[in-house]
Amino acid sequence: MPKSSKYQPQQVEEKWYQYWLDQGFFRSKPNPEKEPYAIVIPPPNVTGVLHMGHMLNNTIQDVLIRKARMEGKEACWVPGTDHASIATEAKVVAMLKAQGIEKNQVTREEFIAHAWEWTHKYGGIILEQLKKLGASCDWDRTAFTMNDQYYKDVIKVFVDLYHKGLIYRGIRMVNWDPVGQTALSDEEVNHREVQSSLYYVKYFLEGSEESITIATTRPETILGDTAVCINPNDTRYSHLKGKKVVVPLINRVVPVIQDEYVSMEFGTGCLKVTPAHDLNDYELGVKHNLASIDILSDDGTLNEKAQLYIGEDRFKARGLIVKDLEKSGQLIKVEDYLNNVGFSERTDAVIEPKLSLQWFMKMEELSKPALEHVLNGDIQFHPGKFINTYRHWMENIRDWCVSRQLWWGHRIPAYYLPDGTHVVAESAEEALAIAQENNPDLNLKDLIQDEDVLDTWASSWLWPIAVFDGISNPDNEEIKYYYPTKDLVTAPEILFFWVARMIIAGYQYLDTKPFEHVYLTGIVRDKQRRKMSKSLGNSPDPLELIAQYGADGVRTGMLFSSPAGNDLLFDEKLCEQGRNFSNKIWNALRLIKGWEVIQGDNQENHQATTWFKHRSNQAQAEIEDHFSKFRISDALMTLYKLVWDDFCSWYLEMVKPAYQQPIDGKTYQQTIEFFETLMKLLHPFMPFITEEVWHELGQRDDSDCIIIADWPQNNPFDPELLKQVNRIFEVISQIRHVRSQSQTPPRDSIGLYIRSGSENLYQSYKTAIKKLGNISELEICDSLPQVPGSGFVVRDDEFLLLTPQNSDPAQDKEQLEKELEYTKGFLSAVEKKLNNQRFVDNAPSQVVENEKKKKEDAEAKIRTLETSLAKL
Repeated sequence: MPKSSKYQPQQVEEKWYQYWLDQGFFRSKPNPEKEPYAIVIPPPNVTGVLHMGHMLNNTIQDVLIRKARMEGKEACWVPGTDHASIATEAKVVAMLKAQGIEKNQVTREEFIAHAWEWTHKYGGIILEQLKKLGASCDWDRTAFTMNDQYYKDVIKVFVDLYHKGLIYRGIRMVNWDPVGQTALSDEEVNHREVQSSLYYVKYFLEGSEESITIATTRPETILGDTAVCINPNDTRYSHLKGKKVVVPLINRVVPVIQDEYVSMEFGTGCLKVTPAHDLNDYELGVKHNLASIDILSDDGTLNEKAQLYIGEDRFKARGLIVKDLEKSGQLIKVEDYLNNVGFSERTDAVIEPKLSLQWFMKMEELSKPALEHVLNGDIQFHPGKFINTYRHWMENIRDWCVSRQLWWGHRIPAYYLPDGTHVVAESAEEALAIAQENNPDLNLKDLIQDEDVLDTWASSWLWPIAVFDGISNPDNEEIKYYYPTKDLVTAPEILFFWVARMIIAGYQYLDTKPFEHVYLTGIVRDKQRRKMSKSLGNSPDPLELIAQYGADGVRTGMLFSSPAGNDLLFDEKLCEQGRNFSNKIWNALRLIKGWEVIQGDNQENHQATTWFKHRSNQAQAEIEDHFSKFRISDALMTLYKLVWDDFCSWYLEMVKPAYQQPIDGKTYQQTIEFFETLMKLLHPFMPFITEEVWHELGQRDDSDCIIIADWPQNNPFDPELLKQVNRIFEVISQIRHVRSQSQTPPRDSIGLYIRSGSENLYQSYKTAIKKLGNISELEICDSLPQVPGSGFVVRDDEFLLLTPQNSDPAQDKEQLEKELEYTKGFLSAVEKKLNNQRFVDNAPSQVVENEKKKKEDAEAKIRTLETSLAKL
């Protein structure tokens, strides 16, 4: 028997995780004799600490990798972290500020040194936390997007795409973060509705007292206006064609242009055009050859081109210009307006559309294979509903702004020459060699490298290739063996950010997909459906949960309610349920190991062992089906019921010897084998307790661990036998219920009469009914005797339990009427399904057959209930 009367997760988890590491069970290397199974971790930011989303995502990955390992595949789970340019730079700036140092007081080289110092000190925290969860990554492979080789790969790809004409430098409208002082891609901008104001402003026609009214939510940008636009179909303003207007306060004269882009319904139908500060205005400016006047500095203050409020923050300037427009009599009115405003994902600053000289990647041609191979099923999404979202994004893709105005990251390999031209090369030396072809007198000091770094996603998009050194060495053994990887587990919110771009890179550089399946998790929310966040205080500390409930308890708690693609409503009670499950398993172990075993074969236990073998095989078939469809939560629930209900509540009760009596050796050995199979099936979900139980069940060699044990083979099962036993269990459950209601003590043996057309069934399982229902005598008869007792109905069979107290006929009648009403309602619901032709035509045949069987059973039960009521 186990030494501890209670399961001690902390001791067990520390012991076995270190043992697995020492034995090298997580390590992987190419093995031609095995099928490869590789997963790459979505690299968490090096600034990150473990949160509930990480817990869910990495639990699912660990379930998949542990199952593959047990199936005999060469399982390789590659861990690592992302350098997270914006987030890390912000951390380092804050660290320096705490020391009284501003970023502009240090050189780039000094700042990078501080960034590396911070990374070495804090960057590995999240990976160490994942070990507490039980993540079985090959830690020898830990990657980092700023490691030397990875850095070289990123630069190599940039240079390659540049020379293919797919990367270019140009002035374009970008999303500008004035706090981070960097450009952002569209995907790094979060839009949310904000209550703002709509300002109606009077613009005078040149040389006239006549005016027009224009509505704007950003009056400070009036200072950058270079035109007013009307719809040519708007008869209200047809007289303005060819006219000019005067920009308020600064008296700039600008033309009135016509374009059908302008909505005649919004505002007044007149649009101020500010090409430097609005994407649509920029497009109009290009189309109508308008000037662009950029009035904002990089930090969001107004510059000299604004003429007014120079040096003032944009929002303060908004208040000032509104006051001045009021004074000049040109502010007509202000209305409340619900506006969709973009915010920086990292700094939460309001984004400014801004013309900026940036580096861009052409995406239209690059993205075509990535869309094609998802739509044709080469890459499968789970759930499939996200394909439409993906298609919408990919069919409306824009060029990707890949440059960021930061120091921490992969520095853009563009080198500027004294004559204003530039050379793109993998190193300064290579750039010089190219430049010297036109000017042999140049030296390294003449070259100035671009100050910007690449967007973080422009490095992590290479992750599944680069971690196997597939960029610089595409024919190496590892990339040829592990790539494409098998499954990717990630969140829907980075489907375009990261997943789509990895697919693009895969087809561009290895001409194949990076993974076969994409499992998209839901968002972890609290019971009130709010997204978990520190600011709301609704996000528990995962490590505290592990300390309280054990890693296995938290893992199962996360998975009990996490269907793919749907949000998980997290409740700490789920972790408590997981812990209780661990305790249930431990108590079952203590029960079995506490039995005295003697030689022999108790024939009465054959029914129980035969039934559980078939039930276990049936459950495993369901589990495999769930795994094949990435229904990980459903697979766990099937296992949970198999262990808790079928094994602990039914099987062990059926074979358990009488008090202080021994069990026969054959039944005991069969029970141990069943328990071992259950632990194997459960190991991917609950790795720690299953390893502990595995070693408690028998003497093992050092290498005989469940983590590398063979996954149980699928075996046939007899559905008819299982139906029969389920019917017997219904009867036993009802016996226990009636005993409880009639206050008959469980220890008291009582008699049972059965009226049934299935006499053979009850004769076959008479021993089980008598043992589990504590029945002294069981008699099957044509009609129930008129003797004191409590009656009940199961399906189309009638039962009379000889309880000491005779039941009240009025109560019996009420109970039967309730049961009849419920069964009729149930029958009605089933008939609605079967009368729905779409259901019958589209549902799997087995599902339809199950519904038909439910209908037959319900009809039979209704006949029996009505007969019983008639007798009363």
